[in-house]
Amino acid sequence: MLKLTHPAIMKNIRPLFAILFTLGAALSFAETKAPSPNAPLAPSATWLAQAQSQYPLKTCVVSAEEIGGAMGPGIDYVYQQAGQPDRLVRFCCKHCQQDFNQDPAKYLKLIDDAAKAK
Repeated sequence: MLKLTHPAIMKNIRPLFAILFTLGAALSFAETKAPSPNAPLAPSATWLAQAQSQYPLKTCVVSAEEIGGAMGPGIDYVYQQAGQPDRLVRFCCKHCQQDFNQDPAKYLKLIDDAAKAK
């Protein structure tokens, strides 16, 4: 039986370790891919706090259920569309968020109308 320290085995293992070390070093110094300039950015905590304080509805824009009521704590969703400012939309549950995403313009208009009436 050959031992791992046998000269013939060590002769073949050394280049393998050298290759593995080189690849590991190259990967550790590789640059991480920067986010696309078109990728949406997460809003700041300050922006979110201001948007929450100015939000005109106390109910879900889709179902009219109370936000934070029987459906749970509610969801604050930041709607992002290229070329438009970010918009906070509050939902009573994730199902309403899915409905919103099918026709955002319809629900954004309801939020705008509520803000004008306030």
